[in-house]
This record gives sequence, C-alpha cells and structure tokens, in this order.
Amino acid sequence: MSHDERLPRNRTYLMCPPEHFTVEYAINPWMDTKVAVDAGRALTQWEMLRTTLTGLGHQVHVLDARPGLPDMVYSANGAFSVDGTVYGARFKYPQRAAEAAAHQAFYTSSFAWRYVEPQQVNEGEGDFAYLPGAYGGLVLAGYGFRTDPAAHAEAQEVLGRPVISLKLVDPAFYHLDTALAALDDRHVTYYPDAFSPASQRVLAQLFPDALLADREDAEAFGLNLVSDGRHVILNTEATGMARKVSAAGYLPMPVDLSELKRGGGSVKCAVAELRA
Repeated sequence: MSHDERLPRNRTYLMCPPEHFTVEYAINPWMDTKVAVDAGRALTQWEMLRTTLTGLGHQVHVLDARPGLPDMVYSANGAFSVDGTVYGARFKYPQRAAEAAAHQAFYTSSFAWRYVEPQQVNEGEGDFAYLPGAYGGLVLAGYGFRTDPAAHAEAQEVLGRPVISLKLVDPAFYHLDTALAALDDRHVTYYPDAFSPASQRVLAQLFPDALLADREDAEAFGLNLVSDGRHVILNTEATGMARKVSAAGYLPMPVDLSELKRGGGSVKCAVAELRA
C-alpha cells in the first residue's frame, strides 16, 4: 500500500443508541448470557463513538431504539445503501427480524432513498462492503454464517454494481465486517484466514496492496472499524491494528467499546454508512 496523502471524505452515518442493549441470547461465539452488560457504560461508550464521528465533521442520523430489540445498536446490519438505493436486510435469526422494519421505516420516511425489500436473507453492511473507487465501484459480500449467497445476486440486481462473493469459514468472524474493512475508496484491510482459500485468492487478486491483519487483530475486533479515508476509528483493544493503519499512513482514533463487544460487535457494527 503506497503512502500517498490520505484524505478524509465527509460521510453520512446512521446509528442507534443501546438503550435496550443486553445479551439475553447467544447467536454468535462472542455472546455470553451469563455476563451482565453495564447499560450505562454501553450508552456512554456509544455516545463517545457518535461524538468522535461528528467531531470529524461527519453527519450522524440517530435511529430510535425499540424495546425488545437489544441488538438494534448494531445498526450496520439493518440495510446496505449505494448511490441512493437501499437494499434492505432480512435477518437470519428471529430475535433480530423486527429490526429490518425499523430501518425500512427510516429510509421510506425520506424521499432521498429508493428502498428495495429483499427476498433473500442478508444482514446489511454486516456482510456487504462498498469501495466506490475500486474497479468503478465494487461490492464485497460475505457468506457462510448469516447472509445467504443468493442475496449477493439479488444485491447486484438491485444496486447495479458488481458483487464479489467471499466465503467466511471461521465462526468467530461470522460477518464480513469482522474480517474485512474498507480503509478508503480503493483500499481494504482483512484477515486472510477468516476466508476460504479460494476467497483469499480472489482478495489477493483484487487487492494486491491490501493491509493484512493477523488473528490477534481480528479477535480484538480491529477490523470492525470505520474509516473516512484518513481517520480510522477502531476500538481501544485493537492496539496492533492501530499500529498497522498508522504505518500505512492513516490516523487511528481509538474508542472504547468494551460493552458492545459483549454482543459480538464493535465500531463498524454500530455505524451504518448512508451513501446517497
């Protein structure tokens, strides 16, 4: 990865406060129902993440939390938007199913978006990433644990952008956004062993200059990051990842999200990007 000037680009995001956040069921290896969540601390940490983003000049819309949906704080999973078109989510687990309607209501309340309801199971930006500067606009899509691979073809028809299917093989990294992140419009970072050997070859072909992470980075949720092209917001535990992005010319901005990690998510899970 070359070290040319890393320039930030103003972004628009959607977040949902963890007002009802608990770990009352386990649908990924990180969730432990026996350890209580500190609700006040979770809200404080979330607010710090939000103010970090707004402090960088980004716009953050806030989706109202709904009772009975403790995972709504992971707003990245609710939809995936490209060029003003929104491909809605359809969650694998019934515990999260109603989140999709809350996100749909947000998009359909505004004339700015064309919302398309999905037929296939997919979990929004949890399993989709977009790189507008790569190959004219490229969607990377994960499958293996949550999103049905048939959703990748459906997303391509909805969005009119090429979609590259990548197979996730490690249950610890059950969503694409735990194993891969866009650092800017053209560059990615990822943990190779989270993917099948064939998907590793695909990524190496598409992104020969990618920033490669190791298992320690991935287990610290260091790939579950948000970047504006210059500033890389990632959780404080991911010290090794912070050093790597810094060496690559980006500016790491650590935020403590230890409570949200109890539910199997970190910075990126809590932040959906709105691409008009």
